[in-house]
Amino acid sequence: MSSNPSVRCYAVGLLSDVEVSPDLISYIEQIESTFQPFQGEWMVHGSEPAVLEGQFGANIVIIGFPSSRCARAWYESVAYHELIRLRAENSRSVILLVEGVPAGYRATETAAKLKAMHRM
Repeated sequence: MSSNPSVRCYAVGLLSDVEVSPDLISYIEQIESTFQPFQGEWMVHGSEPAVLEGQFGANIVIIGFPSSRCARAWYESVAYHELIRLRAENSRSVILLVEGVPAGYRATETAAKLKAMHRM
């Protein structure tokens, strides 16, 4: 990740084989208090995706942060690490941090970089 301070960063969770248990409910009840000190906010939580192509079998959670620095600080925080077990023992999870694009971004910028890298 580039750590561009002007670009939002998103923590994305893909959870499958979710077992609803008291521990998972406790995780859900507590997670918000772990990301709020890092200016995190819900983007997606509890909604089912409309799968338009391919197969997808997971629940999606997205938490937005003002920067990758804030997102990483949340993920590495003691408060969040105390909760990870509650999620991990009750689901198969993939957790990602991904930066958004800067304001005004155009896909042609990426196309130009790819062309240059692959001498097209």
